[in-house]
Amino acid sequence: MIDLDDTDRAILRTLQSDGSLNTGAVAKVVGLSQPACWRRIRKLQDARVITGRAIQLNKDALGFGVTVFLGIKLATKGRVSLEDFERAVIAIPEVQVVQHVLGLYDYRLKVVARDIADFERVLRRRVMTLPGVGNVEANVLLSEEKRPLLV
Repeated sequence: MIDLDDTDRAILRTLQSDGSLNTGAVAKVVGLSQPACWRRIRKLQDARVITGRAIQLNKDALGFGVTVFLGIKLATKGRVSLEDFERAVIAIPEVQVVQHVLGLYDYRLKVVARDIADFERVLRRRVMTLPGVGNVEANVLLSEEKRPLLV
């Protein structure tokens, strides 16, 4: 855990909104000199507060018009290891996120597909054939509002 001051928080908010900004641009936004800003960003990286910068792709522009969240309850936890299931599900390219959760389901998956017919193909041919799959619940994403992490 690291103590963050207002300037550190401003740097994090700035980078969260646009991770492609260089140190000079971030410094200008937060009102620091470039070397001072670089030192603070380096300190945040060393403390693992900043763990990388990623490019976000527009799934709609790439032809992925449907996002579905799947809740998966494994049928037989004793016969199929969690590692076997995870290894198999990670190999499915349409599965963007795999979350091992506590509650009604054992796993929550975020799946992208071109359309509902494509999703049905992924569900039938790939997801339902995974080792140990029992109950599956699908929730189609209608809209999404992304919010940055509060800092």
